[in-house]
Amino acid sequence: MGAAPQHRRRGGRREEEERRRRLAGPLAEVLRELGKRVPEALVKTRVEDGFSLKYIPWHIVNKILNIHAPEWSGEVRSIVYSSDGKSVSVIYRVTLHGTDAEIYREATGTSSADDTGYGDPVQKAEAMAFRRACARLGLGLHLYHEDIEREERWGRREGSRKE
Repeated sequence: MGAAPQHRRRGGRREEEERRRRLAGPLAEVLRELGKRVPEALVKTRVEDGFSLKYIPWHIVNKILNIHAPEWSGEVRSIVYSSDGKSVSVIYRVTLHGTDAEIYREATGTSSADDTGYGDPVQKAEAMAFRRACARLGLGLHLYHEDIEREERWGRREGSRKE
């Protein structure tokens, strides 16, 4: 039909400007914020298979993303059960949207099908994959570096690992 009314065209621009205001800033700035050390009070530890495991609960990771990258998105890309049905693996993608660019990272998480200690196996694998994808963007990555440094100093004797 005819041209759209003037107010609609401006509304589109206003919506785009509002969307840009919600974005955290340039992608480099977002990544710099996510790469900062997560306060120890937010880091949890649990023992699994005799190893001490440090991790940041998925809901805390989610909240940190909401603060520093408010327009982030995440999606389960794949759920695959092993051929023997004993484990399930999830591939998760996290996408960050900055004012100048966007970036995504994917990671996997795997759980034993009979492991229901922290939710069902798919939930556990998804949470693991989500946290790992975020670590690939810098969020909580220091936990992995601490483990490497500890191993270099003391070897595997301390019985700890990171998820």
